[in-house]
Amino acid sequence: MRSGKTVAVRDATVFPVGANGKADKEAAAPFTVSADGARILYFRKSDRKLVWRAATGGRAHSLPGATARVPKGIGMGDVDATLSPDGGVVVLDYLDDNERLPTLVVDLADGHVARVPGSDAVHGFSPDGRRLLVSRQTSDNTTEFAVYDADGAQAESREVPQVVSNNAPVALADDGVTVAVVIVPSEGRPRLRQYDLSTDAVSPAVDLPITAQDAPYQIFWNDAGKLTLWHMRTKSDGTVSRVTASVVDPATGGLRKIDSFKGPSRVWNWWLPGE
Repeated sequence: MRSGKTVAVRDATVFPVGANGKADKEAAAPFTVSADGARILYFRKSDRKLVWRAATGGRAHSLPGATARVPKGIGMGDVDATLSPDGGVVVLDYLDDNERLPTLVVDLADGHVARVPGSDAVHGFSPDGRRLLVSRQTSDNTTEFAVYDADGAQAESREVPQVVSNNAPVALADDGVTVAVVIVPSEGRPRLRQYDLSTDAVSPAVDLPITAQDAPYQIFWNDAGKLTLWHMRTKSDGTVSRVTASVVDPATGGLRKIDSFKGPSRVWNWWLPGE
């Protein structure tokens, strides 16, 4: 925790159970943290159900109905779960070979389940958790971005320019049309652009003043119209030496550091808020 406290999640599954019912000792079971760091989601060891709870501890709550279980034919490792920024909604993207299983959007407060095409690639939620950004390949080998609402209805869609489709990370704003895109060139500083799905307009690029040793990792809009950028510094052997979170002014690229800590050591797997 930010306070330095360590909280053990003793009921969490460590090794994912596959479709054959056997645990894969070479992999880690899915584990998800909301972007605000308040909620976690994981497979419970005792019954193999997906559950959520407060990150600080307390009772674990099972997902509603069949959404708590892994669908037949796939294993735990084939479930890609993402919590909304406040942890109130979870999207379950199933990695089945033929992409027949729909992606589920589950409201953890009322149990409502919406469905979106399983072939779409999930990029994340808007800050309020009411919209989901996805992408898909078209028959012309171009990329289309789409936005779904909480009921699974498509609200926006458009074939996007390569400057948007070929760069990452990306993030959707609360207006449901503005997408922040981080561009990492082969030389020079990373840059930030904003793309409007409703008009196909791309903003001028602004530099992100992070060091040459740091690489952008993930980005989120907040409800104040700013962005939170997580960036990492790595050693020559590829291990992460420092992780930093900064608030970004999307108009200027100006950064204000809000958190920074040494890269985890002596751990097998680790997750940042929003993963």
